[in-house]
Amino acid sequence: MKRAAYYSCVPQMQDHWPIKKALTLSDVDITHPFLTLSRQQVENHIVLHMTTEQQEHLRAQGQVDFNARDDDTGEMYVMKLKWRGSYYNLIGKWGRVVRGKGLDVGQEIKIRWENGCLHFSVPQQQIVAVPPIRMVAAPLVQDHWPIKKILTLSDVDTNHPFLPLPRRLVEDHILVYWTPQQQEQLRKEEHVNVNTRDYDTGEGYIMKFKWRGNYYNLIGKWGTIIRQKGLGVGKEIRLRWANECLFFSVPQERYVATASGMDNWPIKKALTLSDVDTNHPFLTLPGKAVEDHILFYWSQQSREQLRSEHQMNINARDDDTGDAYLMKLRWRGSYYNLIGKWGKIIRGKKLQVGMEIRLRWDNGCLFFSVPQL
Repeated sequence: MKRAAYYSCVPQMQDHWPIKKALTLSDVDITHPFLTLSRQQVENHIVLHMTTEQQEHLRAQGQVDFNARDDDTGEMYVMKLKWRGSYYNLIGKWGRVVRGKGLDVGQEIKIRWENGCLHFSVPQQQIVAVPPIRMVAAPLVQDHWPIKKILTLSDVDTNHPFLPLPRRLVEDHILVYWTPQQQEQLRKEEHVNVNTRDYDTGEGYIMKFKWRGNYYNLIGKWGTIIRQKGLGVGKEIRLRWANECLFFSVPQERYVATASGMDNWPIKKALTLSDVDTNHPFLTLPGKAVEDHILFYWSQQSREQLRSEHQMNINARDDDTGDAYLMKLRWRGSYYNLIGKWGKIIRGKKLQVGMEIRLRWDNGCLFFSVPQL
């Protein structure tokens, strides 16, 4: 565990509750009780204030015990913080907390570290107010697509057809509208049938949501949809839940316009958890996209060298800042990894899951850009 850089020089925040999170389906699952917390928040607002001994124990063992207090009731617990690489799990008595407080999806938990103890609170007014508001207010709103994803190589593979969607987005924008019975069925059986409609054509399907831990797979008729709509890497799919149905759309103008004109970024990717992990820094790119839009411009000799040595040094430039890097493109069979200075780029640009990176090859150099929203 290489974590020393995170345990110094982060100032104490004035916010009384520096960590706030809307609970997800996995957070309130009492069959596998744990609360998932982001690594940066935990290290900036909890680990930073632990004793040196606790920090060393966490580094060496990957977990540490501590006292925790429910500020709403005054109850005390001995709990455990477990390092999971890109995030942390709060375990121990978490299942008891979920049952005792009647926690459910969408409720907000607030956390802070004070005087050697982890304090947490779930405001009661939010517990009462959230379910009826969010369950009832699901009108079909024009151009309201809370879930958007740039399709990857695995998303459009008709041999193994499934569409993976981030857990947080699914739970915040789809499952929150489900009945408690539907949510419970998904928890127990790990999959549930859903009515689905192609917003572009009006065609309806019966599909299936399958829970896979940190994400959900949309399966069933996905292979049919790929073929019928001619889906390919780089196209954007949009999804929303309304009137007990999952609507999806793939706007045609989005990818027709990109093929030519001023927007000259043939490779676009929504960053995943592994793409922004500074402990093992690499950017994964689909094989076909790299071969069609990068290797296509290489000399035959350079392509042969990549095949024989499985990696090649390349010049890269951040189109947003002008910074230049010497990086490596590594061949991994069906995909490629961009390595070298990728960890420095993650930190410098503060890249996060869901951000879109765009790439192109121009004049012997790999240009990349991450548009700021």
